[in-house]
Amino acid sequence: MKETIRLEEAALFGLGVLAYAQLNLSWWWFAALLFAPDLSMLGYLLGTKPGALLYNLIHHRGLAIAIYLLGVNSGNPGLTLAGVMLFTHSSLDRVFGYGLKYADSFQNTHLGRIGKAAG
Repeated sequence: MKETIRLEEAALFGLGVLAYAQLNLSWWWFAALLFAPDLSMLGYLLGTKPGALLYNLIHHRGLAIAIYLLGVNSGNPGLTLAGVMLFTHSSLDRVFGYGLKYADSFQNTHLGRIGKAAG
């Protein structure tokens, strides 16, 4: 089942790359922004519960799609870019098994345990 999820997530990552290509921006922006959503891990400085909340908010593809649609419908290219990058980043994370976090531990995700805890 994990391989099926990874294949699905890889396809969604590809969809994000195609959406980015439609923005007609330089690809260095893509490289520069791809891991920007991981700054949400700074929420863990406040503890596991606020960390998980912020991390999950930023890595929620529903929010990414809403931001993208808001950007497209309002003609705001910054919001459109943000939505694409949030979506693409979240999909890439899930390809590597990094899921949404439970509040008890950063290593406890909806896709299973990660890091040393996985072994």
